[in-house]
Amino acid sequence: MSFALRPLLITLLCLAWLLPGLVAHDPWKPDEAYTFGVVFEILLGGSWVIPQIAGEAFIEKPPLFHLVAAASAWLFSPVLPLHDGARLSAGLWIGLALLFTALASRELNGPRHGLTAVLLLLGCLGLVVRGHQLIPDVATLAGFAMAYYSAALALRRAAAGGFWLGTAWGLIFMTQGIPEAVMATAIAVLLPVFSADWRKRNYALTLGVACAAALPWLSIWPLLLHQHDPALFAAWVQGENLSRFFGTQDMLGGLGYYLRTLPWYAFPVWPLALWAVWRAHKMRQTGTPALVLPVLGFLVTLLMLGRATESRELYALPMLVPLALLAVPGVDLLRRGAANGWYWFSVMAFTFFILVGWFYWGALELGVPARLHAHLHSIRPGYDFGFHVLPFVLGLAYTAGWFVLVARLPRNPEQPLAIWAGGITAVWALLATLFIGWVDTTKSYRSVISDMQRAMPAQYNCIASRDLGESQRALLHYFAGIRSERLETKPQSACDLLLVQGVPLDDMILPPQWQKIWEGHRPGDKDERLRLYRLQQKL
Repeated sequence: MSFALRPLLITLLCLAWLLPGLVAHDPWKPDEAYTFGVVFEILLGGSWVIPQIAGEAFIEKPPLFHLVAAASAWLFSPVLPLHDGARLSAGLWIGLALLFTALASRELNGPRHGLTAVLLLLGCLGLVVRGHQLIPDVATLAGFAMAYYSAALALRRAAAGGFWLGTAWGLIFMTQGIPEAVMATAIAVLLPVFSADWRKRNYALTLGVACAAALPWLSIWPLLLHQHDPALFAAWVQGENLSRFFGTQDMLGGLGYYLRTLPWYAFPVWPLALWAVWRAHKMRQTGTPALVLPVLGFLVTLLMLGRATESRELYALPMLVPLALLAVPGVDLLRRGAANGWYWFSVMAFTFFILVGWFYWGALELGVPARLHAHLHSIRPGYDFGFHVLPFVLGLAYTAGWFVLVARLPRNPEQPLAIWAGGITAVWALLATLFIGWVDTTKSYRSVISDMQRAMPAQYNCIASRDLGESQRALLHYFAGIRSERLETKPQSACDLLLVQGVPLDDMILPPQWQKIWEGHRPGDKDERLRLYRLQQKL
């Protein structure tokens, strides 16, 4: 692959990976739904300082991500629904994450290896779905990529590295909170302890500049929040920050969760990373910056996440960056047999999945074979099947692109990696174009909320709610313009309608004056029920 062609090809591959899945579906439960609820409140003129869902404060995360998403939704509102316009901001953050990962790899491994790190990230199985969702974690990923770049840059340009390091701390803080910012800070502070390359006077300048650059990020919003509502500020510090990392979870349990998750989540990056570490050990090069920085970053992140009170695969996103940086040398060090095996496995596996995808599309939309068609519609009842031109054309384009990539990609050490990333892109694009409407049928709350509205009386005072989650409250507000009065916070509510969330066999027993007038659920959802009650006698 010529040097001139390589950046263009990988840029096109990045765009082909980024765009599918960002539009053409509603906010999905749970993370997208309540995140968009905050964005929707901002678009309606809500507070920029205190994030809210359906009129109530919701300060799980600082508001930077939501503000950017609201700006994106407003910008694209003439041509896209608000939720699709907001989700496009996720593409911006992932683009920044890819950019700073490439810059970090250039600093650590040399100019030729920046785009290798991009291919490695694109190929991670754990990033495919999460990287296309409206969630603050994609912005945090960009912040961590920036932090690794700044630490690598500090070896060559101390002041510039400090500026980017402070900006990274601030970005992480303003999209996640205190613990994640502490995580990034700990990595930077511990570098001189484990490596003589950072144990220099210039690195002290880097840390000083970083503190100055981070100060506005770390102070302006917390001061405004404290000024608006001191009690809310105290609740945010304690409930959404300190308690998350100083709770009761057994650290071994948390570590075990992530060590079980990473084998698929970070595949195929982690085998290459282990191979690179092993070769560095054999060659006695374990003290190089290209090894010390990502290893230290990965271990600090893993240990702190293991200490957190809640473990989710979503929280493992920041570990993908150091693993990708660590795996970069492993690509060139692959033996010919392993590289050929990886290449042919990728070609055969992804070609098989693409062909299977088209077979299932034919059953879903064209009704052939009829038995599979009936099965697909039984698990997603309510889907309006039929031939749709745009998804079909896009699916054909990605399929053709895959076969062109296989036929034309020249042989070089990165060929297996590029084929893997291209295969991931093609399969994801088929899922996000040919099947997005089918998946959206059961993921979206639009149909169930519309059904509830048809059952509601023409005249009513207001709607109270019990056990209604943040996702459901947010989408009830977005799709129906209804802000429910939660009985958890307003037990003396005088509303004459009551919406209760529960499970199928758990129908709440209410006083006789409450009559159930509607019960519903998302198509194919066997675990959740929404029930609407009407007060027969006003008290």
